[in-house]
Amino acid sequence: MALAQARLVAALLSGQPREPTIVPLSTSGDRWGGSLARLGGKGAFVKELDRAQLDGEVDLVVHCLKDIPGDVPLPDGLTIAAYLPRDDVHDCVVGARLTDLPSGARVGTSSVRRAAQLRRLHPRLTPVPIRGSANGRLAKLDAGEFDALILAVAGLERIGEQRRVAQILTTTQMLPAIGAGVLALQCRVDDAATLAAARDLDDASTRACVTAERALLRELRGHCHSPIAAHCTDSDTGLTLHAAVYSTDGADLLEAGDRGSEPDKLGVAVAGELLAGGARTLIDEIPH
Repeated sequence: MALAQARLVAALLSGQPREPTIVPLSTSGDRWGGSLARLGGKGAFVKELDRAQLDGEVDLVVHCLKDIPGDVPLPDGLTIAAYLPRDDVHDCVVGARLTDLPSGARVGTSSVRRAAQLRRLHPRLTPVPIRGSANGRLAKLDAGEFDALILAVAGLERIGEQRRVAQILTTTQMLPAIGAGVLALQCRVDDAATLAAARDLDDASTRACVTAERALLRELRGHCHSPIAAHCTDSDTGLTLHAAVYSTDGADLLEAGDRGSEPDKLGVAVAGELLAGGARTLIDEIPH
């Protein structure tokens, strides 16, 4: 997945005075086979990349925005220079449609957000943690370790495996992750040439939407174990943000939404609605 995304960005940057070169980096988060909670959460995937970038080993890092922690600021010296136009935000099921699975079927997902919503949507099914690359997860499904998987449509498209989709879940069935479908290009603030090249790829509408979503996450002080979901859309009438906070078992749900033209203020306002409804208690009950 990471290489596919890097190649996509390299192709977009082709023709620059300095042609892009892909530098594969393996982090402890990639190599670790256990729970990310024991390694420090999603941040385990990005801390070492940040260090490599600050040390000058690489000039630009391509991130799935949903994997950048919302409760930890970027290190000094780094910035998100561009957000590419948003790809498909939907989650999908691989292996079989959810309604066709027998009671007790094992559904693989690494996401507490997906697991909470699956428990709420189909309590008869059993979400089971799964780690590894998308290709590795598909191999485990094919080996019979799981009855189905829930994955991101955008991720499957990026690795050319969209044919495996058995069911696309609507945003009503499964509200997306904050930053879903967005690739973020991270640069050093003192690297003028790379910053300029990356900023040419920035999509203003996507930036507005993810700014609202991440402002909400920041205001909620959500961490990588928090089942928080949000989706912001941009239209002629402005931005619309819908968000939800779940208990890990899916039994409790708080929802809120609003419209606005200023992304930060919109995210803060919707977070305020959720906090007024008790989201702080719900989030703090989840250890991290």
